[in-house]
Amino acid sequence: MISRYERIILDNLLDKYEKSKSFTGDNKVNQRFTVKASKLFPRYTDHSNYEVFKAVNEAVDILVRKQFVIAKANSAKVYDDIALSLDKLEQIYQYINRLPKKDVNESVLQLMEKHKDINDILNRYCNTQCERISMNKSVQFFNEDINELENVLIAVDELLKVETETFIRDFSIRVFKDSKVFDLISSKTVSLLYEYGDFPEKEQVLGNLNIVKNPTYVNFKGAGTVLIKGQKIDLTELNGDIAISSSMLRDIESVTISGSAVITIENLTSFHTFHNKDMLAIYLGGYHNNVRREFIKKIHQQNPEVDFYHFGDIDAGGFYIFEHLRQQTQVDFKPYKMDLETLKAHSDYTKKLTENDRDRLLRLRDSRFSEVIGYMLENNCKLEQEAVALG
Repeated sequence: MISRYERIILDNLLDKYEKSKSFTGDNKVNQRFTVKASKLFPRYTDHSNYEVFKAVNEAVDILVRKQFVIAKANSAKVYDDIALSLDKLEQIYQYINRLPKKDVNESVLQLMEKHKDINDILNRYCNTQCERISMNKSVQFFNEDINELENVLIAVDELLKVETETFIRDFSIRVFKDSKVFDLISSKTVSLLYEYGDFPEKEQVLGNLNIVKNPTYVNFKGAGTVLIKGQKIDLTELNGDIAISSSMLRDIESVTISGSAVITIENLTSFHTFHNKDMLAIYLGGYHNNVRREFIKKIHQQNPEVDFYHFGDIDAGGFYIFEHLRQQTQVDFKPYKMDLETLKAHSDYTKKLTENDRDRLLRLRDSRFSEVIGYMLENNCKLEQEAVALG
């Protein structure tokens, strides 16, 4: 039976080989692939740890006898460089039960070909991975488990088809016949969707696609009247807001705006502190999925003369959410207190930008927020909406 030390030595040598030009056939000179025993096993040269010293030496001795590696011990019986025997590659792969990278790549390419034409996101992802393989780069969101990778691609496809709010567990059962499978791949699935799709915030990807852990609600208050299955609720008569579950939004027959505008607010605290008798204020729970977008579109269709505003953080995430809201609803939203004047007025409450903030802001420099973004980049600042007084 192969020892743990043998496997570590051979895996490290094969990793080096598979990342090399020898593997791709582009090498112009013969390459030699070596690892140092002392780096692989730091306790190997610790004279007080004889057990590790003995186990490593036994592993190297076995591999030398099998002619899988080339190594020589010094007079103290200590090995230094351990080199891979390139003429024994096939036997080495079989010995440690490791699939050769060429075979892995071929399986991945077949998978990419199978899924690339299903939708735009998968098309972008699959084509990119084919290019990465051709350059001997690693495949994104793949840890050598082909079945897991295929489940991720299946999940991406199925997520884009969900039209009503669905619990994560129910989605997993419907797609994989197992309530836990999606939990195991959700992180990679979300990362793929975020990188190759069009979502304003990574943590809101599943919410945008109608996948939730618990029932969600839409809160609204202010200048409007709501009719739900013949029941009329005059919001102007209430001192606070009402919350309606997303599953009930389709039951709303009409929303009549008695003021001049509708405003969607990104943060719950800001929503609760907002008071303007001339506006209907809506809190979307941090994201806007299909059900909520249809609700907004219904309000717009029934009140075409009313202005629509959105208030969010003065940062890359807030700007992306704003643009995404406009794009997905086709409603002419205007930014509310997301400008340079507001940022400067609340300079005492700003925070510094992260590198990720800077990267995302640079991609938005030509947007409607170009003026405030230029100032943010120059002055290394951003502002959360809770710091801004609403009214």
